[in-house]
Amino acid sequence: MHWKQTTITYPHRSTNSVDPPVCSLFGVTAPDSDSDSAPNVIAALFDVTSDSVGDEHVEQVLAEFGFGATEVAETAALIRASRSEFRRLRRRENELAVLYSSARELAQVRDVDTLLQRLVNRAHDIMGTDVTYLSEFDVITRDLNVRKTAGAVSPELQHLQVPAGAGLVSAIAESRAAQWVQNYSDYTQSRHDEVVDAAIVAEGLVAILGVPMLSDGQILGVLFAADRRERRFTADQIALLSALADHASVVLQTARALDRAEESAAETGRALDELREHVSARDKSNIVHQDLIHAVLRGGGYAQVARTLSSALERSTVVVDNELRPLVTSSGEQITTVPLSLPPAVSDAIDQSRRSGRCTFVADNSETVIQLVSAVTAGESFLGAILLNRSDAPIGPVELRTVERAAQVTAILVLQHSAAAAADRRARDELVADLLSTAPERRRDLERRTRNLGISLGELDTVLVVSVAPELRTAALRAIGQSLPVAGLAAQHAGLIAVVSRSGNPAAAATVIHRQITGSVGPHAVVIAPTTAERPEELPARFTSALRTARLLTALGKTDGAVTTASYLPYTVLFGENPESLHQFIDEVIGPVRAYDRDKDTDLTATLRALVRNEGSPTKAARALNYHPNTVVQRLDRIRTLLGQSWREDENFFRVSMATRLDELRDVGTEEAGSGITDSTDGA
Repeated sequence: MHWKQTTITYPHRSTNSVDPPVCSLFGVTAPDSDSDSAPNVIAALFDVTSDSVGDEHVEQVLAEFGFGATEVAETAALIRASRSEFRRLRRRENELAVLYSSARELAQVRDVDTLLQRLVNRAHDIMGTDVTYLSEFDVITRDLNVRKTAGAVSPELQHLQVPAGAGLVSAIAESRAAQWVQNYSDYTQSRHDEVVDAAIVAEGLVAILGVPMLSDGQILGVLFAADRRERRFTADQIALLSALADHASVVLQTARALDRAEESAAETGRALDELREHVSARDKSNIVHQDLIHAVLRGGGYAQVARTLSSALERSTVVVDNELRPLVTSSGEQITTVPLSLPPAVSDAIDQSRRSGRCTFVADNSETVIQLVSAVTAGESFLGAILLNRSDAPIGPVELRTVERAAQVTAILVLQHSAAAAADRRARDELVADLLSTAPERRRDLERRTRNLGISLGELDTVLVVSVAPELRTAALRAIGQSLPVAGLAAQHAGLIAVVSRSGNPAAAATVIHRQITGSVGPHAVVIAPTTAERPEELPARFTSALRTARLLTALGKTDGAVTTASYLPYTVLFGENPESLHQFIDEVIGPVRAYDRDKDTDLTATLRALVRNEGSPTKAARALNYHPNTVVQRLDRIRTLLGQSWREDENFFRVSMATRLDELRDVGTEEAGSGITDSTDGA
């Protein structure tokens, strides 16, 4: 082939022939030519390879260079291939620039939503599709939820939730490989879902490409590029979208890692705060426990326990004994010996605390002011309880443990006090028994023993005997102790309670003791006062006299009152040694009258009592009964028939009078409430 020198005019260029080496670039051989024209030829060839020059112009230029038809066609094909490669390289350069830019943003942007939206927007711009969107995989429900979109116009797609196993997205998630469809309506590899199909139709999508977002083989989501017309996606497009999907995977994985790190940090912070609170509460609890221990070691007693708990827990505190009597309050209120009347909810909480050994809340629906209780126990023994009122201050495990510790300390105090009280009681019981004994060997050291208790033996002049039911003796002793003078002793002795003191007036002392016992246990005690003892050696005799009277009153059924031995002296002389014989005496003397009243439903006994009280005068008896004298006379005739013609003779009438008054005392029994001393006139 011969090279034909051609002159072509271009701006800033001169016309020269092509240098043979340049022609060889196109696979042709150029003839010898002027070497000065070679640069112009090369410039012309580069110009015709530009995208702005059409294929016809390229062929024309080549023809002007002297190429034959075959060379023109081959060279034009090479130029077109070179143009395509240049376009591919430029597109690849842009894609890499986008990926590098995304990578930089990934390292800088902390807002996950913003970064994901930028990635979707970049994918949308690079892919050149109508719509681009990202679906995130829910590991719990295994659904895929559309999180970010670009180019979407329908709310159905923007808020789409694809259930597991439905649609193209589920197929991609399950296969973990990119998939695309040229026309979604023809897609049959996975089941269709009505909601998903409706969203696709609403957006008008036809061709869809989806690539998985993976992290260590685990699916995080799917990145989609979709068109509203049919389209075939190339391998380069799939690779590009996959690269962007990898970036999105990193974003999601980083976000999840950051969320986990933040949660872990928050949890660590919470744990640290809880630890600080626990340490602070523990330190506070230790201080409280030390104060409670001091209540035992330094003799602070129940008051220190109540004050310590009240200060630590910011609520009023009451400590009660096993009979629910207040021992002390944190507010220093006046303490009474009357047991508290607690609501059922509080009693139930105490029972529950007693069974469990733990501090117990009172039922929330309770209207009581008491919120928290802790039973005070020692083994199976119930010793009392700690009651805490409601307050705004919080109650946590440490506070509950503090109350339980306080209950344990209180139990120690109760046992300590009980042991001391038992030892003191034994000593006093022995001393009282020796004071009331006539045995010389038991009275030898009385003066020293009483002096050790701060009592002067020579000043003891009163012995009181308290007759009370066995189950009430402990409570009665406690009540007596509250009113007993310092120079006094009280103890159980001979089945009764004996009180030895200095009073100067035994009858008045009996009244005080009876009033105190009544306020504590009710009207269930008889207090008997013998005459004053002039010397300590007379105390046993006074006690014997009071003991006989107590037995007589027990036989008569009298269970309450304050009396003197003088009031019942005639009866104790006759029946003191054998009180039960008085019933036989009554039955033998006036038994027929009582039997007649019982059988005939009459009241001859009342007439007989009125006659005895009124010096045996029928007229005075009728006036006392408010009857007509003839009525009384008729009744006396009936009594004479029952008791015999001689019943009103001196000796017989004395016996009838004695039996009648004893019978009246026996009938009165517990109905005769002795609010004061019964003198000889009223009682005999």
